[in-house]
Amino acid sequence: MADQHIASAFDRDLERIQSLIMKMGGLVEAAILDAAKSLEERDDELAQKVREGDKRIDALEEQINEEAARVLAIRAPTARDLRTVLTVIKISNSLERCGDFAKNLAKRTSVLVQMQPIDNTAKSVRRMAREVEAMLKDALDAYMQRDVELAQNVRERDAEVDQMYNALFREFLTFMMEDPRNITACMHLHFIAKNLERMGDHVTSICEQVIYLVSGSLPEEQRPKGDRTAFVGGGEG
Repeated sequence: MADQHIASAFDRDLERIQSLIMKMGGLVEAAILDAAKSLEERDDELAQKVREGDKRIDALEEQINEEAARVLAIRAPTARDLRTVLTVIKISNSLERCGDFAKNLAKRTSVLVQMQPIDNTAKSVRRMAREVEAMLKDALDAYMQRDVELAQNVRERDAEVDQMYNALFREFLTFMMEDPRNITACMHLHFIAKNLERMGDHVTSICEQVIYLVSGSLPEEQRPKGDRTAFVGGGEG
């Protein structure tokens, strides 16, 4: 009877933590879309909202980590339950990093709205952001449903994000070569695209945690990266 009571208490704790994960994920999804929208529509007010909203995402990560630490200390979970708690901590960390990248995107948007727009580049960035947000939504669904097949599907879709980044990178180079006055704006746009590409990597990490949670082991094969550029950077926190 005592064991059953402990198990139900653990389940309640886990349910509360998972609800925080989903809340955090929803905020990150909104931040990604709003940051990209602010860039395309040159909306500095919306960019400012994204930057300020990152505090809520950070606070949720801290709350999740505190709850998880409490569960580890009080419940002494079994091996499978321990895996669940550790997965939650890693997923919240990946979400926090995605939130940071969305905040950085918004920061650069506030600079770019003061400059001459570069053709349709903002529209292309927004398409990339929508793909990353869709991947994140599916990754969180895979976590809640313990769906390894969906997690693997999202993991493979990151190659599309890499291809979008590569195409944008080539586009930015072309604009810079055509007119040196485009260099500063294109550099900011490049870092924005790189931030989105890094978000895709963190979504992939969430999927790998789902696979670990269900199977007990991480995927053996490393997903090949599609980023072929020699231009590194943009991974600021």
